[in-house]
Amino acid sequence: MARSLRIQFENAYYHVTCRGNARQEIFSTDTDRQAFLTLLKRSREIYQTDVLVYVLMDNHFHLLVKTPLANLQEFMRHFNISYTSYYNRVHDRSGHLYQGRYKSFLVDADHYLQEVSRYIHLNPVRVGRRSNLSRERKRRFLKQYEWSSYGSYISSRGRASFLSVNEILGQLGGDTSEGRRRYERFVEEGLSKEMENPLERGRGHGIVGPREFVETVKGRFLSTLIQSRELPAVKKILGQIEPEKIIKEICTEVGVEREELLKRGNRGVVRGFLMEMLYRYGGMNQREIGGLMGIDYSAVSVGRKRFHALQEKDRSLLKQVEKIKTRLSQG
Repeated sequence: MARSLRIQFENAYYHVTCRGNARQEIFSTDTDRQAFLTLLKRSREIYQTDVLVYVLMDNHFHLLVKTPLANLQEFMRHFNISYTSYYNRVHDRSGHLYQGRYKSFLVDADHYLQEVSRYIHLNPVRVGRRSNLSRERKRRFLKQYEWSSYGSYISSRGRASFLSVNEILGQLGGDTSEGRRRYERFVEEGLSKEMENPLERGRGHGIVGPREFVETVKGRFLSTLIQSRELPAVKKILGQIEPEKIIKEICTEVGVEREELLKRGNRGVVRGFLMEMLYRYGGMNQREIGGLMGIDYSAVSVGRKRFHALQEKDRSLLKQVEKIKTRLSQG
């Protein structure tokens, strides 16, 4: 069976789900669930992905994510490998944890962000034995369910630090008492009547949105992906800056030679600076950056993470970053 195309672009929104191999459980204990969320937070930080919604079930999970850097594949590959490695190690097993690749739907945020978030948050009472509970019991169960982001939407207390709630709550008055109450009422409407599954709109093509949105996405991205057979064809689509131009600008700014900057074993701040700029603006993934700099792709993740931490503490470093970004944007 042919692999489906992955449409990726900056600031795209996706509903993502993974099921256990042969529908087997992927969480055996609450410790597993906590480890899952910890690894989700780490992957989010590394790939600068926004996690808007999550729900953990026994044999599958749902996410609603935004990818400012057009990197859903990298993010999900790293995250799924990380959790599979954890689960296999802790439970003394080997092999695949998930049933094939993750499934994803591209979501039109203007029309369907709220609806997809509600669909995900209702999942714990939508299937299985809980689907037969009374409305009131379903309502109580959802509010008490620990392994969902729903509680963070209806109350700001104990909210997961990695969760981004403002975009969805912003459509209902913001992250305020009134905005949270409106979201709670919106979700509970799904308990009172049969709601259309918004993901049904994406069956066959993987795009959840009105016809105009679907046609726009297909026209802008799908033909390019099919012709190039690249997943993703981000370099062609977004027109990133040439990596050599980025290298030259950084060398000029910090006063080092190209050979020294790319030299294996050099672990300076400038190397982390280069990794971040190549990843963010050069259209290179971490494996490609590692190949250029003579290191493993995992070392690129570590280098970028260290650079982020230093940038938050060092204002002069932040000024250098902004200066180079300005020069690059001016061509």
